[in-house]
Amino acid sequence: MKKILLILLFGITLSTGFANQTGGNMKLPEPKYTSNISVEEAMLKRRSVRSYKDKALTVEEVSQILWSVQGKTAEWGGRTVPSAGATYPLEIYLVAGKVEGIEPGVYHYNPANHSITIKKQSDVRSKLAIAALGQEYIAKAPISIVISAIYERTTRRYGERGIRYVYMEAGHAGQNCHLQCETMGLGTVMIGAFDDEEVKRVLGIAEAPLYIMPVGKK
Repeated sequence: MKKILLILLFGITLSTGFANQTGGNMKLPEPKYTSNISVEEAMLKRRSVRSYKDKALTVEEVSQILWSVQGKTAEWGGRTVPSAGATYPLEIYLVAGKVEGIEPGVYHYNPANHSITIKKQSDVRSKLAIAALGQEYIAKAPISIVISAIYERTTRRYGERGIRYVYMEAGHAGQNCHLQCETMGLGTVMIGAFDDEEVKRVLGIAEAPLYIMPVGKK
């Protein structure tokens, strides 16, 4: 009887695994707060990288990257990047294609509890590359980080000038991702050339895409 119960429990665990749940939520591994590379060394070595090894990333690596872009760093909700009036207009999406422990798909990052929620359960990397005017390294990278924005969160407080603040914040987030990747032996590049509406269609989002950042092992 015990053996049967164990088998049933194991089966339930597999069947309810995050990778098989549309709309499911996955808590990510806790990020690390130290590394063997200093900020100065990471800035010195930072380069745009467009060629990646055909090798999967780990869920721990993905967790670290997402935290660097928009992770929570204070109990009141402060994050890894400065935001005008703490309005936090950015939304972060993970386009996963080859990650150990995460099925291919489009995921939304939740900074409050450091988790991801699935939006699309399919590998859209090739479609995203087409939306980015045929930049094929997006299709070949194991993941891409897409930084998007809901301008109204900032403009309702600062008016039209808030748009400038949103762009500033996106720059902070992108540089964080670059430097974090450098500390991990990974490469990335900032991509701003794409068809906005097509990117929104591929990801299934309503907000404005600002950056696509393919990430992989150098």
